[in-house]
Amino acid sequence: MSESDETVTVKVEGRTIGLRRLDKVLYPATADTPAVTKADLLDYARRVAPAWLSHLQDRPATRKRWPEGVTGPVFFEKNVPLGAPDWVRRVTIYSPGSTRGHDEVTYPLIDDLPTLLWVLNLAALELHVPQYRVGPDDKPGYPDRFVVDLDPGPGTGLAECALVAAWAAERLVADGLVPLPVTSGSKGMQLYAAISGEQPGDTVRNYAKRLAEGLERDHRDLVVAKMAKDLRPGKIFVDWSQNNTAKTTVCPYSPRGRDLPTVAAPRRWEELGEDLRQLTMAEVAARYEADGDPLSALSGPGPALP
Repeated sequence: MSESDETVTVKVEGRTIGLRRLDKVLYPATADTPAVTKADLLDYARRVAPAWLSHLQDRPATRKRWPEGVTGPVFFEKNVPLGAPDWVRRVTIYSPGSTRGHDEVTYPLIDDLPTLLWVLNLAALELHVPQYRVGPDDKPGYPDRFVVDLDPGPGTGLAECALVAAWAAERLVADGLVPLPVTSGSKGMQLYAAISGEQPGDTVRNYAKRLAEGLERDHRDLVVAKMAKDLRPGKIFVDWSQNNTAKTTVCPYSPRGRDLPTVAAPRRWEELGEDLRQLTMAEVAARYEADGDPLSALSGPGPALP
């Protein structure tokens, strides 16, 4: 069956959106999963919107787009594209070190369901955000979230990530934080914790580096804190650099551009075992509707980092 190029106009929360190629297959069917179309993606967003939007709120969004689905070409997009509706909220941020405005980027802020659906209609399967929010003056604030990014090297997987996550969580809890796990939808996982939002990015990044180096020192057989790729086989890389204010991390609830329609999925600690696997859109939507958002504790301010 050929795909339709028809545009369907819908009204969502008072905003008019033109949705195009709704039957476009974004994730081809496999032996284990049915094909996922753009219509399926938009339905997933509708089902998990309250949680997904809470993690996007006030955070400049970098998008990774697959216009022809995950088997086609992909590109990153930071600036709001030409032709964006005028009701899309946006913020202009200067790149680090820019003093003359040559490196300014105007990002969308995905704060409501119409904006989320508009972005997804452009086949932006992955939404990446920083650990800070912009304030009422549209200026970047201090980070209000801390992230531990666990990247499995060759020969390791989610089971080893879960072990390192438990070691990292012990240290974070000792420092007064409440770490919460997310399987990334790609290879590894992240831990998130709310922090005060009153400490500069350098303080947060330096704390992350000390945490990573401490884990490497105590667990050299499985943990590496250095970025050199030749050190990663058989180990979990604790990527402390994700706390740099210039970096972004895939937003919880965002799909990933993989062969399967997997998602950056919030998890509960009791799930983290040897049989841990990445979850699909359908699974994550059903879990959210049944049990709510396991990351809801991130909504409030957390403690200052030591």
